[in-house]
Amino acid sequence: MSPHATAQHFELIDLHPAPTDVSKAVIDGLNRSPKQLPAWLLYDRQGSALFDAICEQPEYTLTRLEKDLLGTQAQAIAEALPTGCLVVEFGAGSAEKVSPLLDAMHEPSYLAIDISAEHLQEAGTRLQERHPSIPMLGICADYSQPLDLPLPKAWQSKPMVGFFPGSSLGNFEPDAAINFLQRIRQLLGEKAQLLIGIDQPREPSLLEAAYDDNAGVSAAFAKNLLRRLQRDLAIELDPEPFTYQAAWQPEHQRIAMALVANTPQTWTIGASRIPFAAGEALMTEYSYKYAPIDFLDLAAQAGWQGSQRWCDADDHFSLHLLTQGDDARMNA
Repeated sequence: MSPHATAQHFELIDLHPAPTDVSKAVIDGLNRSPKQLPAWLLYDRQGSALFDAICEQPEYTLTRLEKDLLGTQAQAIAEALPTGCLVVEFGAGSAEKVSPLLDAMHEPSYLAIDISAEHLQEAGTRLQERHPSIPMLGICADYSQPLDLPLPKAWQSKPMVGFFPGSSLGNFEPDAAINFLQRIRQLLGEKAQLLIGIDQPREPSLLEAAYDDNAGVSAAFAKNLLRRLQRDLAIELDPEPFTYQAAWQPEHQRIAMALVANTPQTWTIGASRIPFAAGEALMTEYSYKYAPIDFLDLAAQAGWQGSQRWCDADDHFSLHLLTQGDDARMNA
């Protein structure tokens, strides 16, 4: 911090995103074939703590690879970005990964978007203390829905750079991923760039171990979903006779995570009764993996084009910088 810089204060704008009808989302998901619940249901307070523990497991390399890349390549990434730009992070969470990038950039501003106001305020305050001279703002909103950003007037003319780390795009089905990338493009504007982390296919044994660790944290994370349903929706269910599985599906280039019923049972949700047969799976989450060429093809369908890519030594994980040239807009 230069002696002339002014210490900034992290401000939060709460757009009060409409609460999701959890009961309807669960009933709709359980009536699908195969049964599948929205992945966001995994992340109550206990689920979020368990996911943080997953990221520390030796088999789960994704988070470490991305953090290492952002640390070692921060200067190169910053040199590819315009001076004085506004970094907009989607699903900021703990807002830790952006820190080395902000250190390397010239006169950045930072906007964090997340659906949890409390979590966002805590994370934004910590980040602001780490970077006291960088103007920051948090917006509590559902970034998966159409959104207008209430930017301060001084920020409205800044070049914008979206930031979407964590390979979180892999949790979307491909069509939904394209729609999401289109929404980001429309939200940020036609001259914006997007820095996005993408996990890549590799040996199935490594991928399956990453999502089914020896310590059983991934299994506990999935089982916590059942306990949340018991608690929050008063669903009559028995969480014990379910076995967690994580399997690589090469035809879809994805890991499929599921809880499999060992014995028949019936869940009661209000007036609805949902039967489970023995051996029937409840899909909890998918994680798609994209080779660089496949990801760029997906991004092009949303109006983005590849500009630069950084990867780890084994080429397991990529950071892609995307732009919106004339060709991308014509093909959108």
